[in-house]
Amino acid sequence: MTERDVILNELAQGLRPMPQGIEWFDTHGPKEQAEILLFLTHHCVQAGAVTEDGPESIRRAGLRATHTPAVLITRGAIDRQLGKIAVLTPADERRKAFRLLIAVLAVADERRRDRFCSGGCGHWWHNLPTDDGRSAPRVRGGP
Repeated sequence: MTERDVILNELAQGLRPMPQGIEWFDTHGPKEQAEILLFLTHHCVQAGAVTEDGPESIRRAGLRATHTPAVLITRGAIDRQLGKIAVLTPADERRKAFRLLIAVLAVADERRRDRFCSGGCGHWWHNLPTDDGRSAPRVRGGP
């Protein structure tokens, strides 16, 4: 587990505010941002993201349906679309992609928690401490 892993999971679980996540993302150069987006894509797939997660993820990310990442996520074949989102190049599109991929991870991981981890689990990312030291509560509705 790296600091990046923790930050991304805190963002997806609503334990860290998105403006703080965007600040962190912006501290990285274009190459590192691309790596972060590809990493997020991988985690979205691992969490079981499906095409139907698109509309809720767009809503949670606060994007308009006409923003490029939002258009892409709703075009089916989610694995392929996530890959396209991860390689968007203008800085403002990368920020939108970051917000959307965090939201996709949140939606997919909530479903995974409900199905496989509702009675507790050993996944470190499902047991992140809150500010008061307790394990993170299950998040509904997302950031």
